[in-house]
Amino acid sequence: MAELYRSPYEAYPFLCDESGDLRCDFELLTDALASGAGLLRAGVQDEALRAELLWVCELIYHMNPTLRTHLSVTRTECERLRAAVQRLQTEAGARCRRFVLPAGCAAACTAHVLRVQAKQLVRLLYRHARQGHAVEPLLFDLANLLSGYFFSLALWLNGQAGVDETDFVSRNY
Repeated sequence: MAELYRSPYEAYPFLCDESGDLRCDFELLTDALASGAGLLRAGVQDEALRAELLWVCELIYHMNPTLRTHLSVTRTECERLRAAVQRLQTEAGARCRRFVLPAGCAAACTAHVLRVQAKQLVRLLYRHARQGHAVEPLLFDLANLLSGYFFSLALWLNGQAGVDETDFVSRNY
């Protein structure tokens, strides 16, 4: 096998990791998720939500090196995220009990994209664990809660914007 070229301009030192090593993929996904949270924050006017999104962005970045180093996020932070999910679900009301299209105002659509990225993070964690690597249960909890947070936030944002959800009825289920 020919020697792998390493660009002197490499954007991140782990980009050349073996394809089966999912740590860099995890780091890239958390980077994308944090960047998306920052983008969402840029379009939000509510100061309390802006502060919360900044905290969520920092939380995601604290998760970022976990598979390569150690988990530095705490159970208390996980509980804070869980409480935010519950608050948003309560405030969104009946919207949370429907299967809806990922549509609505621009901020809600961004939150829906982040919801899916958080699910991709969960999927990657399961793949990493199935490879025989230890993954802290708290990390699974955080990644799943992030998906729930962005889903609930999308519904809440649509509600604040006066946008009705569009129900989706599957032809398969």
